[in-house]
Amino acid sequence: MTASLTRSEHTVSLMDGEIVEENDFGSMRRITADNLPILKRLSIKRVLLNPGAMRTPHWHANANELTYCVSGTALVSVLDDHSRFSNFIVTAGQMFHIDSGALHHIENIGTDVAEFIIAFRNERPEDFGLGATFGAFTDAVLGNTYDLPASDFAKMHRDTADHKLAARVGDPDITAAAQFNDPHMFDIEGQPAGLNYAYGNARFARDQFWPALKDISMYSLRVAEDGMREPHWHPVTAEMGYVQHGDARMTIMNPDGTLDSWNMTTGDMYFIPRAYPHHIENIGTDEWHFLIFFDQPFPADIGYRASASAYSRKVLAAAFNTHIDDLPQFPFTKADPLIVKKINSVDDRAIGQ
Repeated sequence: MTASLTRSEHTVSLMDGEIVEENDFGSMRRITADNLPILKRLSIKRVLLNPGAMRTPHWHANANELTYCVSGTALVSVLDDHSRFSNFIVTAGQMFHIDSGALHHIENIGTDVAEFIIAFRNERPEDFGLGATFGAFTDAVLGNTYDLPASDFAKMHRDTADHKLAARVGDPDITAAAQFNDPHMFDIEGQPAGLNYAYGNARFARDQFWPALKDISMYSLRVAEDGMREPHWHPVTAEMGYVQHGDARMTIMNPDGTLDSWNMTTGDMYFIPRAYPHHIENIGTDEWHFLIFFDQPFPADIGYRASASAYSRKVLAAAFNTHIDDLPQFPFTKADPLIVKKINSVDDRAIGQ
């Protein structure tokens, strides 16, 4: 079976994703199962907020949210159930997690554009904007809610359209409490690398280090020109990745034996269903950086290095339908390294030829 370097049903550019909203305040683009049908349990959004702009208060009806701040400085507020309120500041390389149904907003309080990559734990996340929901109820209902005359709401502009991006009037309101660490927030790039080689490293946002995570996690993976993510699969975990920087090649095997192999660059995203074997190889001249999201709080994987060590050479020869003397001398590996050194050049021939 051969694989050609063509676009695949597993990948699309987030830069060209569906426009949710775009105006003078910023932009929001997303990839859901409507744009990439293979998506399941995960989807992705890219949000740009200009200085002084915000993603207005809202909540997600069917999905937890995990957000990575690419650039800028933002104030995030969260109102969870039982009237638990917190707000905190995030900067580049930091993350935050929002439970499904929790009211929250993101406000650019810096002087540069703030960029966020957001993963949702649903292939079709549903949103409600606080402003839009006020348009669902009459003046009398709102008056009764707030113990005010109905006439107090007559001049207030209300409709059921969610104005997702808006501008702040005046300076931001930042309390002293926003400077403290918060359970919703995690400084992933401030963590020591969980894996660190000369040819790549990985930092982990998973429930082992961040208890707020319940059904989602993320790896910040960097691989140098001479590195490669070894072939592997995740037994019970789907994977959704975003190319933050660099050029890479990915190959995936589908259950019917067909192969997808394609080149990715900055702004591309991809999705791999649970247990599909795949690998990622650097094809550029500098380090690539992937943000990789998983639909489990602690993703697990099985790599090819350990797989070859798990069986005798006789079993491997039978599996590969080859003579035992023609097998390579596989190095014994009891724990997969995740990243391996690339000692061979990129093979441009089609796989299987």
